[in-house]
Amino acid sequence: MQSPLRIVYMGNPDFAVRPLQIMLENNYNIVAVVTGQDKPAGRGKKINESAVKIYAKEQNLPILQPESLKDEAFIAQLKELNIDLIVVVAFKMLPKVVWQIPSIGTINIHASLLPQYRGAAPINWAIINGEKKTGVTSFLINEVIDTGNILLQKEVEITDEETVGTLHDKLQESGSQLLIETLHLLESGKQQGINQSTLFSNESELKPAPKIFKETCRINWEKDTISINNQIRGFSPYPGAWTTVTKGGNQLVFKIFSAKVLLEKHTLKPGQIVEKNSSIAISTKDGFLEPIEIQLEGKKRMNINEFLRGFSFADVSIS
Repeated sequence: MQSPLRIVYMGNPDFAVRPLQIMLENNYNIVAVVTGQDKPAGRGKKINESAVKIYAKEQNLPILQPESLKDEAFIAQLKELNIDLIVVVAFKMLPKVVWQIPSIGTINIHASLLPQYRGAAPINWAIINGEKKTGVTSFLINEVIDTGNILLQKEVEITDEETVGTLHDKLQESGSQLLIETLHLLESGKQQGINQSTLFSNESELKPAPKIFKETCRINWEKDTISINNQIRGFSPYPGAWTTVTKGGNQLVFKIFSAKVLLEKHTLKPGQIVEKNSSIAISTKDGFLEPIEIQLEGKKRMNINEFLRGFSFADVSIS
């Protein structure tokens, strides 16, 4: 039996596909899907559709792709749909004129245990900061991003081997299940939620999750081994933690996607390369990192053993 709720779903990337899928599997009435505009991508400038749009087309769902979320024609379309709820997963910040339209409200599924890790990259930063757990949160959207009243939360463990890729998949599934639980909660008439300010006494207690830029991914070999490895895991498989190698006067980007941690005392300066059998180790301030999966600029991603069959680190410096 289909739910009487009239829902508009908003999302863009792959992370937002599974929640939409599970809503349809549970017979929720999606009256429209809102996603970003198609954009040219790659060298050939091929038109790229969002993962949510591709899935919505497969399910024959009505799709809206406004140039601006404040566009009057778009807002009129939403109002004409007579919606009860907007569900947002991995989308843009909504203007108040949009999130106030539904009779129940607008909810978001965020990939952290709010109020911690508000921002654009919560999965990355949880791993970079060495957290042992994170989770997903459903909350009511308000004027300030990621600060609305919390409805439900679900914890997820972060293992020592976790990468942003594996954690993304775990949180995607947990978030999808949490969404269904949240919809059941709202259908029962419980819409108040918990004010986030009651969960911390000082803003300094909160860890942010700002957008990731290229320089954010650059490895600082002066740091301790565990912190560097957390950074590597936090950017694997994308966009990849990187350093630069200089060989024969050429400076190239060298990405590391996984590594082995060796904590031991040494007298080397951080960033020194030690060749050993069919591998290498790079010194840090309190040990070494042995790269396992790497990619040199202009080359494909590969295992370090395979890479060293055609490349020598003799006379190579890292910075």
